[in-house]
Amino acid sequence: MRADRIFAYGAAAGLIGDLLFGDPRRGHPVAAFGRAAAGAERRLWRDHRGWGALHTLVCAGGATGAAALAARAVRNRPAAAVALTAAATWSVVGGTSLGREARAIGGALAAGDVELARERLPHLCGRDPQSLDGQQIARAVVESVAENTSDAVVGALVWGALGGVPGLAAFRAVNTLDAMVGHRSPRYRRYGWASARLDDVAGWPGARLTAVLAVAAGGRPREAVRAWRADAGRHPSPNAGPVEASFAGALGVRLGGTLAYGGRVEHRPVLNGEAGRDVRVTDIERAVRLSRRVSVLALVVCAAGRSAMGRRVG
Repeated sequence: MRADRIFAYGAAAGLIGDLLFGDPRRGHPVAAFGRAAAGAERRLWRDHRGWGALHTLVCAGGATGAAALAARAVRNRPAAAVALTAAATWSVVGGTSLGREARAIGGALAAGDVELARERLPHLCGRDPQSLDGQQIARAVVESVAENTSDAVVGALVWGALGGVPGLAAFRAVNTLDAMVGHRSPRYRRYGWASARLDDVAGWPGARLTAVLAVAAGGRPREAVRAWRADAGRHPSPNAGPVEASFAGALGVRLGGTLAYGGRVEHRPVLNGEAGRDVRVTDIERAVRLSRRVSVLALVVCAAGRSAMGRRVG
């Protein structure tokens, strides 16, 4: 069986597994990687970029190498290769859990229970929930759904199409390291620099594909393109900017503005500010559905791209 078909069948099976089962409550491979990365940090941490780069190399390189060995072991057994690809895809994507958390917060807000929504928000993003009212929580959820559609699904599929199982593992390892050490706290400003920059590079193609697919699947292509072109470059993140701006245009809402992370207040540009309206609770469900459509389209595009790449190489 050709490698492109192995990827297509395995990735589709992995996405179906995520749709049916979501993330496991125990024994998740990404959680195991996180524990290993935390252990490496305890041994390697210095307030120095070089040591942080070594941490990134050890952790991301180790995960990628292990995945490459596993792929090599099944390369002559197509059924096993499909199963490995399916398992790896299911392990690294998180679209179903993303939607569940978003809907749970939306349900709490719809019921008027803002305190419950504040309690659940940290499961979805790193914002300070105590500083947010109901409308701001809804906006934070929509922004997180948009950004994590790229990080939790599309980016992984892109690197799976490019690099197979090692590509899937490498992307998730880099993205997890960025979440762990890539933020601008005093402890990680230098140590996490390499992880943050590598995540920017790894996330670049998936973010642009997510933005393109949001334009195609959102039902408001002209508005989505206009918001992307006008506002994406004003966002402090090179990858979250295109994704959030295109989602804002596709949903007809305003995203961005003032937010708080761990006691640090940021004043971000408003995305789709002229054409959009404030986010409503009902927009959370609309964002989740758009995320699902983008994820399915991403699988089709990545499988087709892998097939075209295989024919060209052949």
